[in-house]
Amino acid sequence: SAAVVVGASPVPHAQILKYVKENLAKKAGIEIEIKEYQDYNVPNSALKDGDIDANFFQHLPYLKEASSSKGYKFNHGTGVHIEPYGIYSKKIKDLKKLPKNAQVAITDDPSNQARALELLAKNGIITLPKDKKATIYNVEKNPKNITFKPAGAPSIPKILPDVDIAIINGNYALENGVKPSKDAIYLESGEGNPYANILAWNSAASGKKAASIKKLDELLHSPQVAAYIKKTWPNGEVIPAF
Repeated sequence: SAAVVVGASPVPHAQILKYVKENLAKKAGIEIEIKEYQDYNVPNSALKDGDIDANFFQHLPYLKEASSSKGYKFNHGTGVHIEPYGIYSKKIKDLKKLPKNAQVAITDDPSNQARALELLAKNGIITLPKDKKATIYNVEKNPKNITFKPAGAPSIPKILPDVDIAIINGNYALENGVKPSKDAIYLESGEGNPYANILAWNSAASGKKAASIKKLDELLHSPQVAAYIKKTWPNGEVIPAF
């Protein structure tokens, strides 16, 4: 079909794509079909298998990690938006009050795990190695003796009540009714943030399909999309990256 089939996380990615589809695509002469995926593994394998033409769910560090471990050959655009990563708790209001031997829920995918550990390091809870990628297994100093509970990113919000703190991806927070601007006890900064989400597509894409994907990427970076993001998430849960 002539439509560009895009795999996306429901919030905010599919929501942003719906806005583009309903307001900008027709005038730009492209058709968009959106397929929603709940997890982070399927959209890249679906893209590789040709089930979809592009995907919109990941940031560049995640794509690089997936490409080196799975051999994906994808192209990608520049950052569209940032969903600040947050630390949440049902038990404490301030990270300084984090108890000794605290339980910490953290994602198990490498790029986001490193990103989550960075937030703990910024708050002086742990110290990370300088010269290699941070994982829960190479934390240098852990003075509070916290225990990490790694789990798939989509399930972290559900574990929140059972742990002292949980570090949750912006999209899964939003999907589970957790409001980053209001509920996070610490929120990542949007400034100079390397974790902007991008549109990715097969490097083998050609002809009309390739032209449509390029056009879609342009639309995702339009002033209208920036305005839509700011209006839909006025408290900075989602921030335009361009």
